Amino acid sequence: MKIAIIGAGAIGGLVGAKLALAGEDVTFIVRGANLDAISRNGIKLVSAEGEEQVARNVKATDRYDEAGPQDIVVLAMKAHQVEAVANDVPKLFGPDTVVVTMQNGIPYWYFHKHGGALEGTPVRSVDPSGTVAAKIPAQRVIGCVVYPASELIAPGVVKHIEGDRFPVGELDGSASERVNRVSACFTGAGFKAPVLDNIRAEIWLKLWGNLTFNPISSLSHSTLVDICQYPPSRELAAAMMREAQAVAHKLGIEFRVTLEKRIAGAEKVGKHKTSMLQDVEAGRAPEIDALVGAVVELARLTETPTPHIDTVYSLVKLLARTMEDQRGRVKLHEIAA
Repeated sequence: MKIAIIGAGAIGGLVGAKLALAGEDVTFIVRGANLDAISRNGIKLVSAEGEEQVARNVKATDRYDEAGPQDIVVLAMKAHQVEAVANDVPKLFGPDTVVVTMQNGIPYWYFHKHGGALEGTPVRSVDPSGTVAAKIPAQRVIGCVVYPASELIAPGVVKHIEGDRFPVGELDGSASERVNRVSACFTGAGFKAPVLDNIRAEIWLKLWGNLTFNPISSLSHSTLVDICQYPPSRELAAAMMREAQAVAHKLGIEFRVTLEKRIAGAEKVGKHKTSMLQDVEAGRAPEIDALVGAVVELARLTETPTPHIDTVYSLVKLLARTMEDQRGRVKLHEIAA
């Protein structure tokens, strides 16, 4: 299989390395230090136990037309980064190319083949200009939910922390030949990639925690166990989750675990900093709209009140704006100096 991985961060690097080690024809679409490192040395995968493997049979380029048509394109960046590459992604398309979307949160294609009154409704929070939907047609998409945790510890070097599940699914729930082909490919690389008949339900299950713990942690600079064991923040998380559950129910989604079990699962993770908190501490733009803003948008579409989510969304958006202003002032200071 010819597979292009757009982005060689924590998840893209993990997926691309494992696929290449399994013998697939992998091309990383990357820039900067990752491009230099992978071009020279291949991509190194460090297991949770410290074992190192190097996939040297990979290609790396920053030119989409150089990579050419692929069998599978893996979108392995955060949701707010997709629009920046959307115009180039079609250069990777052949007649039967499929796109595996690995973004957290509500995807731009959510209402494609959804059925009902909201069929075909765009999700403006994650695709405000409509560019992503226009350039990466939902007809090509295989949905995917990312459960593994990994870390890019150096350019071209990924450490796998834990987890191996990448459930996949067609947007209409069918068990098509192409989704089974993707599942087999990922399974051959050592992942668990079951084909689901309702990929949206799995998206909501992961999002249920992300839309609460990510913004609360970034605002409070607290870990998962801290949030869960402090009664006021635990109740805030539960209130946000109840509101999200009401939105999901109106869209036909049933959760296969209880709210308390979902919170208990987060608590067991311990002193873990969420990805949003890590972004805030590193001064990077946090991923907000796919995780929280899109839920607010779906709440308005379904006429569901979400006062707790709305409040936290406003605060974390203000935090992001303040960080952006600070970065701008730093750049101006550097230019002046």
